[in-house]
Amino acid sequence: FVFKLTVAKQQDHFFQAAYLEERDAWVRDIKKAIHHIDGGQRFARKSTRKSIRLPETINLSALYLSMKDPEKGIKELKLEKDKRVFNHCFTGTCVIDWLVSSSSVRNRREGLLLASSLLSEGYLQPAGDTSKAAAEGLADTPFLDLSDAYYYFPDSGFFCEGYSSDDDVVLKEEFRGTIVKQGCLLKQ
Repeated sequence: FVFKLTVAKQQDHFFQAAYLEERDAWVRDIKKAIHHIDGGQRFARKSTRKSIRLPETINLSALYLSMKDPEKGIKELKLEKDKRVFNHCFTGTCVIDWLVSSSSVRNRREGLLLASSLLSEGYLQPAGDTSKAAAEGLADTPFLDLSDAYYYFPDSGFFCEGYSSDDDVVLKEEFRGTIVKQGCLLKQ
């Protein structure tokens, strides 16, 4: 799940994601930034909190940790759709049900806004085609309250069978050179 970015000074930068969906999200966002900059536009990430008027009292980080709680949080499941198996994920309906039952929101409509914020801020990721299409703006809301819309936590170990890293062979020759800085990418 490695991709290479070559900058104007002919320097190559390699980025490695943990899984296919993460790699694709980074590539999509980088292409979007390049498109804006090439078009002479300023590129700035919009804050979800401002765009949907999320109250200041809501702490998305704390909510995320509650959602991941092994006992009281959202249960990660092995789900199957269209002959594909999604591991360590959950449905959009499960997220909204959990938000309502934990008294984080008053109703499903508020739950949809809060879940959309969690998705936009990177605390949740879309897993299947339905949820990915919505996240890319092809639905009324970026997050779907549906039982066939799959999502996962970014650090959950999610994988979709058929897209395993074992299937990808990376040539070691591509990675000649010196590591200038090593770390991890965090989508903000």
